Amino acid sequence: MGLPSVVSESEWRTERAKLLVKEKELTRAMDALNAERRRLPMVAIDKEYVFDGPNGSSTLLDLFAGRRQLIVYHFMMSPGSDHRCPGCSLVADNVGHLAHLHARDTTLVFTSPAPLAQLVQYRERMGWSVPWYSVERSDFSADMGAPVYHGFSVFLRDGDQVFRTYFTDGRGGDMLIGTLRYLDLTPLGRQEAWEEPSGRGTDGPGHWWRVHDTYR
Repeated sequence: MGLPSVVSESEWRTERAKLLVKEKELTRAMDALNAERRRLPMVAIDKEYVFDGPNGSSTLLDLFAGRRQLIVYHFMMSPGSDHRCPGCSLVADNVGHLAHLHARDTTLVFTSPAPLAQLVQYRERMGWSVPWYSVERSDFSADMGAPVYHGFSVFLRDGDQVFRTYFTDGRGGDMLIGTLRYLDLTPLGRQEAWEEPSGRGTDGPGHWWRVHDTYR
């Protein structure tokens, strides 16, 4: 494994200062991208969907819980399947205390095509607190572009009218996984084969992810 070279303190500070310039450029670029995302047009959601939760059936409007914004994570879980997606589980593990989102008038929920009993069992096993709804009785996942895959949908409420403002899937979800952000700060990184410098990892992208109570 090729480790970083060893240098003096002054040399390290010089190299760190060079990197800091690029990090600040990236931060400003991300600020600009976030602003562009906020300027995206939105589309009205007029179709009725059924969301089954512990307190019965809900509408998409109900999921806002009175707040202006709603983030829905489309969690991969199929009806009757024993598979528990480690990637979706990693996303769920990295959700912070919901009070911080609520303070900004934003609600976060999970939805899955699996029946409610299947979701409740896994939620309790994992110790998660995010509200999780079954969309087994509606076309919500398919209509949102996540019929069998994960993704994030963002909605805005104006009175009783709901609008969809954003969607991302694939590596778009990386930005919401704090574990990866921490690992990206380290010299060994995620220890995946695609990363540079090469030779510090052999795993394929995400192949090391496990449901958190199955790591050895």
